[in-house]
Amino acid sequence: MRERVDLRAAGDRLDELGNLRSMSALNEKTVLLRLLGRLDEALTIGTEAVRQARFTGDREQLIGARIRRAQVLQYIGKYDDAVVELSDCVTEARGREWTALEAFAIQSRGKVYFDMKDYDNALSDMTAAVFLREKLGASPAEIEGALLAVAVVQSLSEAQHGAAGRDDQA
Repeated sequence: MRERVDLRAAGDRLDELGNLRSMSALNEKTVLLRLLGRLDEALTIGTEAVRQARFTGDREQLIGARIRRAQVLQYIGKYDDAVVELSDCVTEARGREWTALEAFAIQSRGKVYFDMKDYDNALSDMTAAVFLREKLGASPAEIEGALLAVAVVQSLSEAQHGAAGRDDQA
């Protein structure tokens, strides 16, 4: 469930961003550093983006920055922290009817559950993200990719339940 990345292009883009400190630059740096595996730096920049968004008072930007920081927490292996952060983001985005952010947070949380091998919760989140993306009018390619993720998680969930059933019978 991890993104594929052109490491060279990501590194080049990070170099282009240099010392820029705008909200968009910090967010992009957080993502690039995470994808490049530079997780300590990604967490530092992600936390800076969250602070800057809080300072500006823009709740929408704050949720986006928190989601990106939670993705870094996931990559570090701090799954419980990531789930808590993403759940808060889902709740706030849903309450404000920011469907795109809600879908982003739910899909991100589903990926954390996937890494935790909690396939039931992952399946629930991935399925919810598909419906939200359809509601938003996402492209057929985006929907197809999300449906593929659902199918993968569903097969793992079924396999997990089948194995648990066999263990109970033994």
